[in-house]
Amino acid sequence: MATTLKLILFLLLSLYILSLVSSHRHHPLDSLTPSEFTFVRTIVKKIYPSSKLNITFQYIGLDEPDKPTIHSWLSNPKSKPPPRRAFVIARLDKQSHEIIVDLSTRAIVSDKVYHGHGYPLLTFDEQDAAIELPQTYEPYIESIKKRGLNLSEVVCSTYTIGWFGELKSKRVLKLLCFYIDGTVNLYVRPVEGITLVVDLDEMKIVEYNDRLIVPVPKAEGTEYRESKQKPPFGPHLNGADLVQPDGPGFKIDGHTVSWANWKFHLGFDVRAGPIISLASIYDLEKQKYRQVLYRGFISELFVPYMDPTEEWYYKTFFDSGEFGFGQSTVSLKPLADCPANAVFLDAYYASSDGTPVKISNAFCIFENHAGNIMWRHTESGIPQEVITEVRPDVSLVVRMVATVGNYDYIIDWEFKPSGSIKLGIGLTGILEVKGVEYTHIDQIKENVYGTLLAENTIGVYHDHFLTYYLDLDVDGEDNSFVKNNLETIKVTDHSSPRKSYWTVVSETAKTESDARIQFGLKPAELVVVNPNKKTKVGNNFGYRLIPGSATRSLLSYNDYPQIRGAFTNNNVWVTPYNKSEKWAGGLFVDQSQGDDTLAVWSLRNRKIENKDIVLWHTIGFHHVPCQEDFPVMPTLSGGFELRPTNFFDGNPVLKTRPPNLVHWPNCTN
Repeated sequence: MATTLKLILFLLLSLYILSLVSSHRHHPLDSLTPSEFTFVRTIVKKIYPSSKLNITFQYIGLDEPDKPTIHSWLSNPKSKPPPRRAFVIARLDKQSHEIIVDLSTRAIVSDKVYHGHGYPLLTFDEQDAAIELPQTYEPYIESIKKRGLNLSEVVCSTYTIGWFGELKSKRVLKLLCFYIDGTVNLYVRPVEGITLVVDLDEMKIVEYNDRLIVPVPKAEGTEYRESKQKPPFGPHLNGADLVQPDGPGFKIDGHTVSWANWKFHLGFDVRAGPIISLASIYDLEKQKYRQVLYRGFISELFVPYMDPTEEWYYKTFFDSGEFGFGQSTVSLKPLADCPANAVFLDAYYASSDGTPVKISNAFCIFENHAGNIMWRHTESGIPQEVITEVRPDVSLVVRMVATVGNYDYIIDWEFKPSGSIKLGIGLTGILEVKGVEYTHIDQIKENVYGTLLAENTIGVYHDHFLTYYLDLDVDGEDNSFVKNNLETIKVTDHSSPRKSYWTVVSETAKTESDARIQFGLKPAELVVVNPNKKTKVGNNFGYRLIPGSATRSLLSYNDYPQIRGAFTNNNVWVTPYNKSEKWAGGLFVDQSQGDDTLAVWSLRNRKIENKDIVLWHTIGFHHVPCQEDFPVMPTLSGGFELRPTNFFDGNPVLKTRPPNLVHWPNCTN
């Protein structure tokens, strides 16, 4: 009787949740809603009752429909949308399950156990549980007392352990601790020498080391809270507000954003964070929207530190695949993170028990009036006439911030009326420092792998490499990747006094190996073109990659972190579109061995000419900390741009102007 009653209640709950899920007409690429997360949880837990088996949800996200299905629906948006499906990675009985749930039929489509190397995304819940364990662990308590520290003022943080050639069978992470007595800037006061290893499936401490004792860095001058600052450093100066009396110049319909000549879909994923899809630009000449970017997001972020000593060698993080950009998203602060004219949107992800978690103000969208010039010219060559034309560089920005441990990553997608998409990244936050005995550089007689920033404080050298997934569909799916190499030519015509010039020698990549590029080796312009469509004068429609930093990894190819992060060996990769190939570091990144990454997929050397292709672009930063980075780090900015090249027959700079702009003096409509 009790079993029958439970089944009836389950069916009623399922029907209720399904009614909530079905009441809203979803765009096929919409992120999962809170009701859908709950529905997925209910379906999976029916198959694996928690009373018998402990199941945790490491990832729940949209199982996006196949590309042809999306295009079929786009051609007739009033038709029935494709089935809504969720992709789930769950831990059950110390195994990782890959589960696909069909929300339309309330059924599990597939459920397979992953037997490869590596483990899934870490959840906040299990990390929070792990950092509580030392508080009752006697060896740890004794170590803190031995150092003369107040136990209640010591907090711990989680660190992934990487892979260094050994065979691993346990899902573990390390704990390192910090002393917050007298400061909230915990990362500047590490308690060196103590390392704890936690088995996440057993949720217990399985290894403990207390190897050395060094002074805990002092807390003087590490206060960063504005309310605690004295004039003239606080409070901050208020900037002038941008006035838009008619409201913002963009519209949001569900998750679709329209502004000026742009239209795109904004999604959210617990691992990737913001996802831009179906970005299209309106062409006045052709009187229609034209495809530019089918789907784009940050695929992985690799952060290796350069200290090979016992307490540091394993600090080689994959901030997206191990910790999750989406999960690490923080609420944006109006008038500080975003200007006064910003509109804010919330986001949701699923916790480890499958229940939805809300992130308020996860995104802000705003028109950026930075005072820059998009285009100008003063013509004084015409007798008795001076013509001055100026266009302000106004753009639309979609912004999100992810805080992964000590670093805050400011992620910007910026759309320009000229047809360009600018992708920006800002790195700020707090440095990860190492406690040492030194108080002056004259005392240092060995390699300390960093910079002495303050007494007993080393800022360790490290890198940040961001790999973007960019499924460009330039006016259609079938595209090619062209390297326009700039080559020096010697002049052989003796009638000219010139000795040399440079010209463009175009090379179309036929296979994946042809498209791999390390910046700095030779000058080239990189263009994704549609070889099947041409402008009036015969040029192929194209979008050019305007690179950012030409940085790449300096680690040896056979170094274990670099084997896992081999996708940073090149700045550019091009692969044929494959729905399952979207995470540059692989799907199961924690303790991975680098055998399911972009670098491995590309070894297949598949054909990419006149195909549906994906452009992968890695930008990087070598960070040599300096005293100005301590105790808080000013924003280090980088990025790149996708710029139209022979895409329009008419110039969009002249023909397009965003609505609702503030009109400044000397600007011509």
